[in-house]
Amino acid sequence: MTVYVSADQDEVARPVFERFERETGIRVDAKFDTESTKTTALANALRAERSRPRADVFWSNEQAANVALGAEGVTAPLEPGPVDAALAAAVASWPTQWRDPAGRWFAFAGRARVIVHHPGRVQAPPTSWQALGDPAWKGRIAMADPRFGTTRSHFGAMKAAWDASAAGAFDEFVARLAANEPKVLTSGNAGVVDAVARGEADVGMTDTDDVLAAQARGLQVAMVMPRHFADPSAAGGGTYVIPNTVAIVAGAPHPEEARRFVAFMLDAATERQLATVAARHVPLVHPAGAGDLSVADALRVEPAAVAANADAAVERFFAARRAAGQGN
Repeated sequence: MTVYVSADQDEVARPVFERFERETGIRVDAKFDTESTKTTALANALRAERSRPRADVFWSNEQAANVALGAEGVTAPLEPGPVDAALAAAVASWPTQWRDPAGRWFAFAGRARVIVHHPGRVQAPPTSWQALGDPAWKGRIAMADPRFGTTRSHFGAMKAAWDASAAGAFDEFVARLAANEPKVLTSGNAGVVDAVARGEADVGMTDTDDVLAAQARGLQVAMVMPRHFADPSAAGGGTYVIPNTVAIVAGAPHPEEARRFVAFMLDAATERQLATVAARHVPLVHPAGAGDLSVADALRVEPAAVAANADAAVERFFAARRAAGQGN
């Protein structure tokens, strides 16, 4: 069975694959992506292989790609068979906010989008995303290339959430961000954290797992979980949580093995495993344990809206950079 996977290879994916192989006897051939093209390259490969699929399952470390692939028919609805009692029970009980209505993808175990900073150089880090547009941060910001990975999803979420509240709010944000000349890195979110640790930037846009991994290596970095809306009393305006998602590829060469893998990924033990690795994913579906990473007030935004807005959001950002004289 072949799984295309954009989750971190050594810290996250391989331990899960090893446990699956031990418990089921099914061998997993995994195809990973690179840090610089997170998720996007694998999603495009699945599109290119649509007439003759090579993959059985797509495990994405974010949501927008699987939402789009499902809408395009590249992935298929999960239909538990009569002997799949555990899978049928999991599907029936899966929260609606963490699944596709047609069963084309299921979400679990998330990471939060955060602002990383160096505690020795930054005494008062930004506490909101809009604060990155403050001129005081000019030349001091690092971010991953938003055409790929979770930065792309985050931009889609920002545009969907902010423009629904005030037309043009996202354009205003990227204009102010571009004016501050952020360093756009091809090394992904992990590269953003490393750049802050090395002193090449003072703050950066990244994910919780990359900060936690850096801290485990002894790097001097800290993080803030920013809200997206200023009013703290307004529920659903807080930190953006990006879940992992899993989907069966339409025409999968090994459909029964694929169904067993999805059932495995939806099991409580897998979300518990992901909560306890160094990356400390946030449990989204099954009960959290003591000491688990948590997000008190997650941003509420429809997954379909994130996927629908991602391309336009990325283009708006690069248009703002061009307008600020920074090219692409």
